Amino acid sequence: MPEHSHPPIGEAEGKAEAVETMFDAVAPRYDLLNRVLSAGVDRYWRSRAVQTLRDEQPQRVLDVATGTADLALKVQRTLHPRETIGIDLSAEMLDRGREKIKQANLASRIVLQKEDAADLPFDDGSFDAAFVAFGVRNFEDLDAGLGDIRRVLGPGGALVVLEFSTPRATPIKQLYRWYSRHVLPRIGGLLSPDQGAYEYLPSSVAAFPDGVDFLRRMGGAGFVDLSWTPLTFGIASLYTGRVQRSATDSA
Repeated sequence: MPEHSHPPIGEAEGKAEAVETMFDAVAPRYDLLNRVLSAGVDRYWRSRAVQTLRDEQPQRVLDVATGTADLALKVQRTLHPRETIGIDLSAEMLDRGREKIKQANLASRIVLQKEDAADLPFDDGSFDAAFVAFGVRNFEDLDAGLGDIRRVLGPGGALVVLEFSTPRATPIKQLYRWYSRHVLPRIGGLLSPDQGAYEYLPSSVAAFPDGVDFLRRMGGAGFVDLSWTPLTFGIASLYTGRVQRSATDSA
């Protein structure tokens, strides 16, 4: 559940470096913490995200903020693309992802690279689909990151974003606030050498422009056919958008 950060990471300047440092620190127990802190629900959320493209056959998929490659592995096992490329700022997280990929015998299909979402080293229109699971709120420049993801997607290419959000309904929002402020940092501190990562998580979620506000940011980056689906009482949200098809593609 911690997906990417460290206080004070509220300001954009230097955020990428702080995110990288923090996730290098929590990498050894990152997967365990995800399972414990979310009671395993994070697996369901990732499955829902990947299933949004189950009727399509994307052949080249980009997984941004891949972490330890949980989503990249789910993509490969579910959608069976020719190639999945996962990128992340944290070398330690990527190393653990590579171990999991090797154990799954998928090293020929999944490649992990240390890259910045706002400066992707890929050609325009070179991917059929892109995913970001619990990493978009940690982009140093949200609009630049979304814009570069759009650049590397081909016409009709889909972006699927899974991210934490703030529940709106009573009493869920009060319970979530209490859990985030009091329980999550304590468990994170017991299981991880970097308690700050789990103190940062609720503040980053609260600051993130979720719901309709995030759809506006996606639209501003050039995505169309936008949708937003709250998951598990609004604790997480699933967003989708597409690159506009050309007139000739539509004809």
